[in-house]
Amino acid sequence: MFDLFREIYQTLRNNKLRTFLTGISVAWGIFMLIILLGMARGVTNGFEDSPGNRGTNTIAVWGGRTSKAYAGYKEGRTIQLKNKDTGNIKSEGGEHIDDVTSFINGSSSVISTPHDYITARYRGVYPSYLKLQGEEITEGRFINEADMEYKRKVIVLTRKNANILFEDTTKIVGGIVEMGGLSFTVIGVFDPEWGEDTFIPYTTAKMINGDKDDVDNLTVTIKDVYTQEDCHKVELNIRQSLANVHNFNYDDNSAIWVWNRFNQYLTAQSAMGILQAVIWIIGILTMLSGIVGVSNIMFVSVKERTHEIGIRRAIGAKPKNILTQILMESVAITGLFGYIGVFFGILATEGISMIEMKGISNPTVDITIAIQVTVVLILSGCLAGLFPALKALKVKPVEALRDE
Repeated sequence: MFDLFREIYQTLRNNKLRTFLTGISVAWGIFMLIILLGMARGVTNGFEDSPGNRGTNTIAVWGGRTSKAYAGYKEGRTIQLKNKDTGNIKSEGGEHIDDVTSFINGSSSVISTPHDYITARYRGVYPSYLKLQGEEITEGRFINEADMEYKRKVIVLTRKNANILFEDTTKIVGGIVEMGGLSFTVIGVFDPEWGEDTFIPYTTAKMINGDKDDVDNLTVTIKDVYTQEDCHKVELNIRQSLANVHNFNYDDNSAIWVWNRFNQYLTAQSAMGILQAVIWIIGILTMLSGIVGVSNIMFVSVKERTHEIGIRRAIGAKPKNILTQILMESVAITGLFGYIGVFFGILATEGISMIEMKGISNPTVDITIAIQVTVVLILSGCLAGLFPALKALKVKPVEALRDE
């Protein structure tokens, strides 16, 4: 093994300039591949972190207007969703239904304290609402089941609104605000990426609105769904469940409006997968010039060492020994300069990650990509040395010994 490495070193030293110039093309190809993969990862992370991509395991439903006559009812009927529909969907939606919630949009109201006031819209929600939106409480807590059960007059404010309403920002949680003639206790504060809604318990909002059962929206959380076929099946079950209660044709798409966020997520993930594949193809094509260069070096090396190969074959060297040496030399050149490209590529992606770019988040490579690039390097080196190695095996000892 030591002799093998010494021969590889000797070959590289004897062809310094040629090896260096060819190696640079390999390093550049790998460098560009790392940059492209890092940027693709950044785009994927940006997509997954975007506010519109949160709660991807949900299906949102709104009431609409029928476009077809059904069971004696004329078309053009308004379908008003009810809070009791949550129970109907849970019982009839099938095994993939995890939870069903709704919310009530209140009117724009004046929210005030002795210090200041704001005009904001409140929304009556369930305890799971904030999690579905991908937001987090930064101070205090969110609405819980006890708040719902006892119809507590508690409120969750955005950081911006809380700072306006309270002079002492260290005493926001536990503070009292007035809204619609009622006093609410602030239980939590959060920093939304978009929107400025104020949240109160769903049951409290329902009480304020005269205990009406009407809801603006239903949010269905699904589980154990991995394909578009399963997702479409869940959506169909939801339509059939609501159609049975509200008396409309289940395939009347205008009767209810459905936003299948999981199906949209799967479509986007498929597009991201295609993007990754295209980038790999572009990167490998960029590397081809370097691979061809390495192969040319090995062809020249085999030509220059024809006499040496003939002597080794004459004294009993096995073909696999000759093959191994040529392939290892090729892998050594490709691997050495390839890892130089990997090193500088990682440095570049780390530098890029420090720059804030819209739609791109953490454009760096992880260990999985590093392993994939390593495999590409090894295969590239073997491919570059394969044909020169096969040529070396065809050298007949007697002809090689006569070679000058």
